[in-house]
Amino acid sequence: MAKIAITCNGSEPKNLYPTFMVGATAAALGDEVILFFTPGAAPALKKGVLETIQLQGYPDMKDLVAGFPGRILLCDLCFEALGMEMDELRPGIEVASVTTFLAETADAGRTFCF
Repeated sequence: MAKIAITCNGSEPKNLYPTFMVGATAAALGDEVILFFTPGAAPALKKGVLETIQLQGYPDMKDLVAGFPGRILLCDLCFEALGMEMDELRPGIEVASVTTFLAETADAGRTFCF
């Protein structure tokens, strides 16, 4: 099993779909997947936001995020920089520093950034 690190830099569908599609596919192939959401992508991790995103011809975002088989980390800078609160986040989100993300993915066989 390989480790895959994916950084999501925006909260628009052009950032979110590849993040979750590549992540879910890699997990289905048996890879360990860690997603890292930067402050630019943080608004997408608020409760209920991802479920409202749908693009014609793409998988339903609700299906991609429901029971996502990997870890989802949110940059800890989001709280001060964006004024976010923990209770705004969807369940299952881990808050981590960039240092933690880099340390936990130092042995990743593949990295992606969307």
